[in-house]
Amino acid sequence: MDDAELNAIRQQRLAELQSQGYGGGQGQGQGGPSPEQQEEMQRQATDQKNSILSQVLVQEARARLNTIAVTKPDKARAVEGMLIQMARSGQISPANKLKDDQLKQLLTEVSQRTQKCTTVKFNRRRVDSDDDDY
Repeated sequence: MDDAELNAIRQQRLAELQSQGYGGGQGQGQGGPSPEQQEEMQRQATDQKNSILSQVLVQEARARLNTIAVTKPDKARAVEGMLIQMARSGQISPANKLKDDQLKQLLTEVSQRTQKCTTVKFNRRRVDSDDDDY
């Protein structure tokens, strides 16, 4: 996806939000979007995310990412965010789709980052050998 397409999508989304009363200070005192509007905005964001991912991933990689999303949703969201950011910055293009083995490398990097953050330390009580009165 090139910059022109992304800008067109952004402009379209901005126009939709402004028409709904979210831009330029309009609708400030209205209490926010209704649940239906929130649901619609969420659906549109999901559709846009899926569109970008299908454009930058080959079918095998997309299937792998969907499988991971079922078992580890947090990890899948992190990888999806990275992929979308890479697509927006031009590191991945529709003509140069990410293959399954490249996705595996990305998943390995994410796993290593998250594993370094979680450490468990056990502090066990020491028992004095002088206390034989039990």
